Amino acid sequence: MSSPLLWQPSPERIAAANLTAFIARVNAMHGAAVPDYPSLWRWSVAAPARFWASVWDSCGVIGDRPDAVVVDDPARMPGAVWFPQARLNYAENLLRRRDDGDALVFWGEDKVRRRLSFAELHAQVSRLQQALRAAGVGEGDRVAGFMPNMPETVAFMLATASLGAIWSSASPDFGVQGVVDRFGQIEPTVLVSSDGYFYSGKSFDSLAKLGEIVPRLPSLRRVVIVPYIAEEADLAAVPLAVTLDEFVAPFAVRAVEYRRLPFAHPLVIMYSSGTTGVPKCIVHSAGGALLQHLKEHRLHCDLKPGDRAFYFTTCGWMMWNWLVTALASEATLVLYDGNPTLSDGRILFDLADAEGVTLFGTSAKWLDAIAKMGLEPARTHRLDSIRTIASTGSVLAPEGFDYVYAKVKGDVQLASISGGTDLLSCFILGNPIGPVYRGEVQCRGLGMKVEVFDESGNPLVGAKGELVCTLAFPSMPVGFWNDPDGARYRAAYFEKYPGVWCHGDWVELTDHEGLIVYGRSDATLNPGGVRIGTAEIYRQVEQIDEVLESLVIGQDWQADVRVVLFVRLRPGVVLDAALAERIKHKIRDNTTPRHVPAKIVAVADIPRTKSGKIVELAVRDVVHGRPVKNREALANPEALELYAGREELAG
Repeated sequence: MSSPLLWQPSPERIAAANLTAFIARVNAMHGAAVPDYPSLWRWSVAAPARFWASVWDSCGVIGDRPDAVVVDDPARMPGAVWFPQARLNYAENLLRRRDDGDALVFWGEDKVRRRLSFAELHAQVSRLQQALRAAGVGEGDRVAGFMPNMPETVAFMLATASLGAIWSSASPDFGVQGVVDRFGQIEPTVLVSSDGYFYSGKSFDSLAKLGEIVPRLPSLRRVVIVPYIAEEADLAAVPLAVTLDEFVAPFAVRAVEYRRLPFAHPLVIMYSSGTTGVPKCIVHSAGGALLQHLKEHRLHCDLKPGDRAFYFTTCGWMMWNWLVTALASEATLVLYDGNPTLSDGRILFDLADAEGVTLFGTSAKWLDAIAKMGLEPARTHRLDSIRTIASTGSVLAPEGFDYVYAKVKGDVQLASISGGTDLLSCFILGNPIGPVYRGEVQCRGLGMKVEVFDESGNPLVGAKGELVCTLAFPSMPVGFWNDPDGARYRAAYFEKYPGVWCHGDWVELTDHEGLIVYGRSDATLNPGGVRIGTAEIYRQVEQIDEVLESLVIGQDWQADVRVVLFVRLRPGVVLDAALAERIKHKIRDNTTPRHVPAKIVAVADIPRTKSGKIVELAVRDVVHGRPVKNREALANPEALELYAGREELAG
């Protein structure tokens, strides 16, 4: 049965969209007959070289690109080489504006508000570039950020990229071991950190942690402290530390020098979640990140010069990198750091109204949370500037779509998007000239040959299977750090279906080419041999008012698997027999008897990663008595103790 239609763009919006102009360009330049998005997608994966060259040209990429090879062999995965003769610099593309318009607008909760113009951002990058070079940073060296989502983080990242060095960041709420597990592998030359950060109105010191971290990173030559929570910090306990002012003091503003390097030159090192061991260090290229993000921002999000792009993210999540690249589309970045539910859940909407946000990005979990809080932003805020609301991080349930259109804004493109750290971009995205159907991601990304496979590698439509990509794309990782023969890289994505990227999402391709995401395929439940996506259960459970959130696993039991549901309830609510039965009935009536949990257990907290994703696999390990190898990857590792040795699961 087809999903209900919730929104369609107006003819005026379609006519003004970047995507409409791009379709016209493709038809004129390549003699194509592309009338609509589905046709454009098919052309983009049938002619990948022409498509990605068109993205480069239409987005005005700054760099040297001889009219030669775009990709040597797009069918070779991994190993395809993109734009082998091209040279560019990521920072040069992002700093193309130098005027007095806002480049960065920053809110540090309700305590700090700042803004930098494009001219001021260029000046800051200029001085940082010179200071980094003086500190010995050169091409291929690593600069690490232990920073909040604030303007200096963006400036340091751009200064690093301008030199051809490699940026890597972690959120300041990471513990000491979590930082060392990440930065210790990549051996940075310079570490930049704020003196602390704010969360829920409280200040948290970072200097004490740095006193433990720095001695465990022997590669460091300099530690730079950015003031945030205090006017003057005591750096005595931090080896190699200087203040930001001291670091840049010797250098006057001059034109930034950009080192143009090959398309595949490393730009950033990202990290896997690390909940099953030491995090994998995923190396992404400057050209791949730039081209993919330009495509996603301009064609899928309809971002235009002068727009104001916001995404709620920490610097440890790939969406921070995604957001920063919006500078290449001459947009203003609206940065927020801290608790997103401050001011009774209103603060991000306050920010959107005050700063004229046009692209508003958040997570499905945050939308679920404010719905549970009873917020109705359509009644309390204007939100007239917002054209697109993007949601990622986890599955946005159909009820989340209902909430946005009924309680947030009726005339808006709701772009549920999904991809990940592994590709620093998205496989499935929004389409600003297409309809939004309830519970569906609008489309497969242009140039991304996304298909759905069964266990034998046969393509599926209208049935659940593995999300795969059967053609190379520019933002595939350069590789993993310290993986010289590529064995770990190949094992991560290409073992299940040789020569095909298997992403690990359990999805369905609908008859109108949208996608429904059911959860991670490695977390799917398998009672009686039937695979069930965890999102199918979450969708039902979290409609129950007494339940704030939930987590479901499969527990090995009597030579089979049984479904176990953990629920976090509203304060004062008790999981009695009546509530448990109501939960079971809700699941049974709207799914199948196999979805009904054998056990329902109330817990005080749900463990999650720093980016807010619940960790089903870690809980499954705890329940089965297996160690969780890297608790430092979790925002609340103490929550795992709530799942160990539960009497309810012994019988």
